[in-house]
Amino acid sequence: MISHRDMNAQRIAALDERAEALRLKRGMGIADARAMHPAIDIVEADPEADRRLLEGLADWCDRYTPLVAIDGADGLFLDVTGCTHLFGGERAMQDEILVRFLEQGFDVRAGLAATPGAAWAAAHFHGDRIVAGGEEETLLAPLPLAALRIEPGTRASLESVGLRTAGAVMAAPRAPLARRFGAG
Repeated sequence: MISHRDMNAQRIAALDERAEALRLKRGMGIADARAMHPAIDIVEADPEADRRLLEGLADWCDRYTPLVAIDGADGLFLDVTGCTHLFGGERAMQDEILVRFLEQGFDVRAGLAATPGAAWAAAHFHGDRIVAGGEEETLLAPLPLAALRIEPGTRASLESVGLRTAGAVMAAPRAPLARRFGAG
């Protein structure tokens, strides 16, 4: 488990499957977690070390494509356009990347799609999915608004008027949405 300081309290920032099986949750206070399970291992977060590791992993991914970018605090974006055939196709390339990360001890998810947004949603909400061209809307429609990567305030406003899935937003008329929630 990894902890971080939130105001004056230490809280769970990340946990593995074993910790989840113990019914520990992200955001839970470390004191509460230790009261439930005194023997748990807790390591304090080190964002700078995490960033250096992520940069190293991005450099390592250059073997697959020269277009690698860091995505947020814990993700990588690889533009594999024109590269997949060198690894036996999309599925073979994705499988190789996942296996190599897993062999190094990383818990990873991947998504591959024609658009960056669909690839991100596939990785974050489906894990290890390849989205065929033209199927982006089918992928996104049942997903929560978080899959659209919109601002939290806008997402909360959309949810407050009953638009809780990406499909609901996609089906709504554009002009009234833009007037009420902005062009973004």
